[in-house]
Amino acid sequence: MDYHQPHNPPNYVMLSQNHGSFQPPPYHRNVPRYHGHKSGGNCCLRCICCCYCFLFLLVIVLASLAFYFYAVYQPEVPSYDIKEFTTQAFNTQPDFSLYTEFAVTVKADNPNTNIGFIYGKDSLVEVVYQDSSLCSGQIPAFHQGHKNVTMIKVVLKGKSEFGSGLQEALMDNRKSGKIPITVKVKVPVSIVLGEFPMRQFIVHVTCHLVVDNLTPQKKARVLSNVCTPEIEF
Repeated sequence: MDYHQPHNPPNYVMLSQNHGSFQPPPYHRNVPRYHGHKSGGNCCLRCICCCYCFLFLLVIVLASLAFYFYAVYQPEVPSYDIKEFTTQAFNTQPDFSLYTEFAVTVKADNPNTNIGFIYGKDSLVEVVYQDSSLCSGQIPAFHQGHKNVTMIKVVLKGKSEFGSGLQEALMDNRKSGKIPITVKVKVPVSIVLGEFPMRQFIVHVTCHLVVDNLTPQKKARVLSNVCTPEIEF
């Protein structure tokens, strides 16, 4: 009697050339991923750092130039004063208007040794009484040198609408011999360092005067005079 043992499958698998190999699988490199926002953030940070460095260097340069300027030139602010105030015409009209003509002499003192000034032509000088403009004129253009005192004579003319109330107040001041007058000056000025003119700025000078009379063809005596300069850059 022929006994057949059952057929058991083999305990191993044959690998053919088409289905497998004993060689390890090829190594796969991971491709790096670049994130655009990180690169842009680093670029912005570098730009901000460069800007701060530039500003810091600019501040240092400007501070050094300012220190050099003050150390070498030792600038001083010019002073201004009203030396003479003469009434040439003071006529009250029937329509309550007032025609006035004054001659004002302004003293400009430049105390600087190495700095000069150029006074431009587009200036304005105005005489005011109780916030009402009486007359106006211009300072002639001129160049003021170092350590120089210049006397500037300005003729001011004008007709103003002067009401009866202001006329009465002015007449009372004239009787008392103490008349408050304000002289306002606005003039473009350029600084001259050595022989080189620099940028132009505007000088405002306000002088509060008290004079003893406004009689035509008579020089008024200046009882008090306070002048305040301001610079508009």
